[in-house]
Amino acid sequence: MPSTNQIIKANKHPATSYVLDLYHASKTGTDASWPLLRLQQHQAPTMAEKGVKVLGMWASPFVARVEMALRLKGVAYEYVSEDLANKSDALLRYNPVNKKVPVLVHDGKPMAESAVIVEYIDEVWKDGYPIMPADPYERAQARFWARYTDEKCNAAIYPVFTTAAGEAQPKLVHEAKQCLKTLQTALEGKKFFGGDGVGYLDIIVGWYARWVPIIEELSGTSIVSDQELPLMKAWFDRILAVDVVRESLPPRDKLLALNKIRREQLISRGPAA
Repeated sequence: MPSTNQIIKANKHPATSYVLDLYHASKTGTDASWPLLRLQQHQAPTMAEKGVKVLGMWASPFVARVEMALRLKGVAYEYVSEDLANKSDALLRYNPVNKKVPVLVHDGKPMAESAVIVEYIDEVWKDGYPIMPADPYERAQARFWARYTDEKCNAAIYPVFTTAAGEAQPKLVHEAKQCLKTLQTALEGKKFFGGDGVGYLDIIVGWYARWVPIIEELSGTSIVSDQELPLMKAWFDRILAVDVVRESLPPRDKLLALNKIRREQLISRGPAA
């Protein structure tokens, strides 16, 4: 677990004169709405504000997305560890809308939502490792699949984690497999979702390679196997072999121990939890 205010040493790149200002638009009245982005003139930061800061929590898969992107780009950043049970004034000030991590603060300007942050990183540090596809159609496809995983796959996988063994579990496992089978079609003929190298969608779903096997172990189920999801299983092994990805994810044993406790708590509370 990185210590509070840990500095990740890497090459620095000049900031652009614009930032993405994040607004939430909701037609449903929930927090699941797709964010609306507005490009706003960048104001000169103070010396204390200059640089890149990530407010995160070590076990968050969404924080891992941001760290992957920054590390791939070679961007130096300060990591600030948040206690989500006692949120800091900085977190509440920088992300007053949903009060969640991750938050990226670039030259004093904060932004939320991990998928949005990853795109921002790619746009600002253009000379670094390319994250988004160069082709507009391929970029649109990457965004489509990213939204599909956030809205469908995440929602299908989580109940397997929170449900005890019983009659409901096989149905939940089946639904998770079906979502991942659909996602697997985006891997056909490729080493990574991004092609020959890690791309935007690999960053968005890279945490699956760490979390899904843990969920399988804790729940006594099999979701991703060589028999049923061979491309996804091979991608799990391939993505974890990438140093930047592996180093951005929480240690397996530590994450397993935390999620074992968390699962027991959730199951003990019953379905209402």
